[in-house]
This record gives sequence, C-alpha cells and structure tokens, in this order.
Amino acid sequence: MSKKHVAVLMGGFSSERPVSLASGKPCADALEAEGYEVTRIDVERDVGKVLAELKPDVVFNALHGPFGEDGTIQGVLEYLEIPYTHSGVLASALAMDKDKAKKIAKAAGIPVAESRIMNRFEIGSSHPMKPPYVVKPVNEGSSFGVVIVKEDQSHPPQVIGSSEWRYGDTVMVERFVHGRELTCAIMGDVALAVTEIVPVGHSFYDYDSKYVPGGSKHECPAKISPIIYQKIQTLSLKAHQAIGCRGVSRSDFRYDDRFSENGELIWLEINTQPGMTPTSLVPEIAAQAGHSFGELLSWMVEDASCLR
Repeated sequence: MSKKHVAVLMGGFSSERPVSLASGKPCADALEAEGYEVTRIDVERDVGKVLAELKPDVVFNALHGPFGEDGTIQGVLEYLEIPYTHSGVLASALAMDKDKAKKIAKAAGIPVAESRIMNRFEIGSSHPMKPPYVVKPVNEGSSFGVVIVKEDQSHPPQVIGSSEWRYGDTVMVERFVHGRELTCAIMGDVALAVTEIVPVGHSFYDYDSKYVPGGSKHECPAKISPIIYQKIQTLSLKAHQAIGCRGVSRSDFRYDDRFSENGELIWLEINTQPGMTPTSLVPEIAAQAGHSFGELLSWMVEDASCLR
C-alpha cells in the first residue's frame, strides 16, 4: 500500500523564517526516508492556491511564529479540508498569545508568574514592576524580543520604546523567576521526559542558545527530584489539555531550587509548534522515550486531521 503524500510547509514570512526552514528540511528528509511522498513548500501568500492545486493527503506544518502557529494557516487548511499536524485553530491562537494562555493555565490550577500587559510606550523611564522582571512580546517565539531587567537596573531598557523594536507594541511584563530552565514534551496524551536546558555562554535560553550548535546543553532526563519531575509532567499534560492542544506540544518551566528542593515551580508557556532543527528539544525527548526521529514524524502524520 502506497504511503501518503505529505506537503511540508516551511519558511513563511515571520521573524522565525530561518528557524522554520531549519525545521522543515530535516522533517521532509526524514519523512521521505520513512516512505512518504513529500512535497516541500516554502510558504508565500499564495499557499492556499498552491495547496488547492497540489491536493496532498496531509500537511506537515513546520512553520513557526505568526501566521504559521497562531491559528491562521490552520484556518486555511480547515477551509481546504486538508488534514494537518499539531494543534488546531483555537488552541494555536490561544497558545501563541502568552497572556491568554497564562489565564487558561492559571484557571486550570497551573502556577504562573505575576504579569501585566502594556503598550511598550507606556513603560517609559520608570519600572512598571519591581525588578527583576522580563519584558516579552505577547505573540513571538524563539525568544525574539525578550528583555531581562535585572535588580540593579535604574530604569527599563530604552530599546523597548525605540524604533529598533520590531515585535509589536503590546508586551507582557512578567516577574523574573530565578532558577533552572526545564521543559517537557507531550505526544498525544502522554507526557514524555523532562529536560533541563543549560545555556552555554548566554544569560538565558535565547535565540542563539536554542539554534546555534553548542549554544546550550540538554540534560535529558533532568536531574531533579522525582516529585518535581512528575509534577512537571503532570502540569505539562494539564496545560496541553486545558488549552486544547493536539499532536505534539512542549511546556517550558522555571524551577527555583536555590533554597529548597521543594522550591518554586512556574509554568512559562506552551509551544504548539516545537522546533525540529538539529539542536531542538522535542526530537531528543522523543528519542529518550524510544522514538526515532522518523517514527516521531510518522506518528504526527498519521495523527493528522481536520477539526483539531
């Protein structure tokens, strides 16, 4: 029996275009190795027309950032009735909006850090929150636009209100949580391993530490207490289900164990389109659970559907 024809969407026109291309190529190569017929599509504004003419059996969505993971392309695929991977329209839109995702998580009993939504020009010369805090765009990924304001800074960074800022006028100001960076992947309704991310030569898990080889070390499984480990898995699955995610997702946490093993554990956000680059976390986490890269992608293709 012949395998499905899979269109791999990559590239696009968000700030995360390079990341998407770096995810899409290995995914397309691996799916071909698994026996699928694969068409690679570098997404432009005519993607609906391209897909309508191509008529693939499944779309593997390797897009990142606005348009690709905010419910927009998912709506196009629903309209065309082409089954697709990852989360559907509503869950994608909610997860991409950090404020809305946090509200849902908090309502589900998941611990989140105090935050407020502001126009970046409102921040001005005085701190909107007692330092340390983080300023981040509400709907960007890959750590684009994330600014950490340290305790000893006398005023907010000027870049936030400058013409150099390219990440929209609405930002989230969030209490900075000290501690370790931890993440957990969900595959279907199963919580996989918890990984600790240790940036190398970077103050936090920024763009370079995510995508430049050697930019971070991944400890999988994380060396933390079994109680915290299991709690992260439980909270990750709870966030996945509360927001309505499908397929694969990844939740990120901060864990402050400076004073106690039972320290503060805070959920930061959920990623409905986790990276699939050579330095990405989800393929490593899946491998730890016994799933090869090809098997992971095959599962995602077979899991694809409309009305997600």
